Amino acid sequence: MPGVRVWGRLLGVHAAVVETVGFDEAEQVVVVGVRVRRRDRDRCGVCSRRCPRYDAGRGRRRWRALDLGTVRAFVEADAPRVRCHEHGVVVAAVPWARHGAGHTRAFDDTVTWLATTTSRTTVRQLMRIAWPTVGSIISRVRADIDAQVDRLAGLRRIGIDEISYKKNHRYLTVVVDHDTGRLVWAAAGNDKPTLATFFDALGPDRCAQITHVSADAAAWIARTVQQYCPDAIRCADPFHVVKWATDALDAVRRQAWNTARRQPGGSSRDRRGRRASAGAAQGMKRARWGACQVVCV
Repeated sequence: MPGVRVWGRLLGVHAAVVETVGFDEAEQVVVVGVRVRRRDRDRCGVCSRRCPRYDAGRGRRRWRALDLGTVRAFVEADAPRVRCHEHGVVVAAVPWARHGAGHTRAFDDTVTWLATTTSRTTVRQLMRIAWPTVGSIISRVRADIDAQVDRLAGLRRIGIDEISYKKNHRYLTVVVDHDTGRLVWAAAGNDKPTLATFFDALGPDRCAQITHVSADAAAWIARTVQQYCPDAIRCADPFHVVKWATDALDAVRRQAWNTARRQPGGSSRDRRGRRASAGAAQGMKRARWGACQVVCV
């Protein structure tokens, strides 16, 4: 029926059979009852292999689906358990949700995308979930993607940097692919052992394919790159080039300003009796921001 197919598309369960659609007055939610198609039944929730059924599990359960406007929606179905030769007794796989998840795949994917493009408050309020739940969803989606996509494949020109993510000088080491502009690896820490973990995961053959590495002047990055990619060309990233040039120019400006304000007429008393720059020294002092703009351009 067209109506049944519409509900399946709306809730991301088009791979299942929609049996009932109802409204739970007690919880004020839409509940759509579905069943797994015959070809997808009795499969291990971890490896998706067909296995003998063990028992009915805990009966019917619900998965949170994407909201229908302002109304929350749930998918309800049986959740039997199967006996897998490799993973033991586990809940049978369902095509609309990842193993161990309480949300549909469409819900998980939407939350993950929002977490990369919006603020934490926006994700929590829009999806009506707690922030720890967002972290669990991101972990599931990432594990699913890592099992299908090798993000370290085809790397040629990479950038390495560190970023502060918490107080008390806690840092992440991040690696980006300059050819695609994507983040390919990140880990807590900003030292040689942390970066060595990335190159160990890359492997000797793919390390040899790295042609360019951009980074700042950190010695631990230079030593690690020299050890794993000795033939790669090391480059300074644009941010630090501009920063170093600005700092050098500002050092010269301060030196000239100090020299000028010590000359006769280089300083005077303001209305409060404080010593202030005057004449050429005053112009030198105010030239800081103009110099920064020149360097950035």
